[in-house]
Amino acid sequence: MLTPSLAQEIARETSEISGFNVVITGKDGIIIGSGDPRRIGTFHEASVEVARTQRPAAHDAAAARLLSGVRPGITLPIMLDDEAIGTVGITGSPSVVRRFGLLVKNQTEILLRESRTLRSRIIREKAVADLLRDIAHYDPDVLEPEVLAGAATDLGFDLAAPRVAAVAEVGEPDRQAASLRILRGIFRDAQDIIGATGPSRLVVLHRAATGTLDLCRSAAEQLVDVRFGVGPLATTVPQLCASYSDAMTAARLGARLGGRDRVHHIVDFRLHELLATAGSRTRARYRAELLGGLRDQPDWPALRATALAWCDSGFNLVNAAKALHIHRNTLIYRLGKIERITGRNPREHRFAVALYVAALIDELDS
Repeated sequence: MLTPSLAQEIARETSEISGFNVVITGKDGIIIGSGDPRRIGTFHEASVEVARTQRPAAHDAAAARLLSGVRPGITLPIMLDDEAIGTVGITGSPSVVRRFGLLVKNQTEILLRESRTLRSRIIREKAVADLLRDIAHYDPDVLEPEVLAGAATDLGFDLAAPRVAAVAEVGEPDRQAASLRILRGIFRDAQDIIGATGPSRLVVLHRAATGTLDLCRSAAEQLVDVRFGVGPLATTVPQLCASYSDAMTAARLGARLGGRDRVHHIVDFRLHELLATAGSRTRARYRAELLGGLRDQPDWPALRATALAWCDSGFNLVNAAKALHIHRNTLIYRLGKIERITGRNPREHRFAVALYVAALIDELDS
């Protein structure tokens, strides 16, 4: 806990500020920090008794001459959890340097407590990140679910609780720490598992059946360079792995197809996901057969959006026109153009659905 590098930094800086030489030792009395570097590694006999009794000791010139490596001054114990882990000594008249000694002792103890807290937090964050990676790459042939459940229990998490996986793709990796703090401020349930699985990827296993999308949207308002993918509800380790994978897919497809939205649920991309599993040649043949010369038209992006909105709106002129932000007559014109070029009526539902799939393929492969 009291490392030589930390001890030397404290001793050097406090010596420069106070004007008195400061030494810091371990419990064994060996000096590990000093304003006078020549004293590092030497034995300070008074520190052994101070560490043992946990009581400060003052030494005038006569008393210092009787002890090995000791100069006139004061030596105080450095305490952590009611245990002396070393000492701090200041050279000078005991009555003069006592107040400086108390200051250095208190500051050293504060630094040590903060260092321990930080180290504990780092260790826990690493353990949580390891747990998330194990869940993300879960393989039943390699690892039993009970092992992961046990690791989660050690961290205070119950993997049997219903959870939804949310993946945040961070645009700037150097903002990961700040993004994590914001996520922890929004996903505040003690059972929410939050961590990083890569330099640009943050993961939340949110304990809830609902509300994940709203929380992700709240986070997106504060994290302008982050895009979220959200998976389905999971109650087992295999399902959590699948939810994570689906959230990854939603984030990836959302980045390509989601437009200005930055929060995407896998349910909106299930058909895209399915179509992506078909071979590229199969998709290309299907697209060419259904779309014909439509893709050669200068306004093909608008025609494609029309085919998608027409099906998404349930083949309703008013709803489709509203979704496209165009006049109803403009929609009728576009549907007529699709019919003239393909030779098939998009108001006929079987063809409209087939056309919809072809437009999705084109959107996916663009």
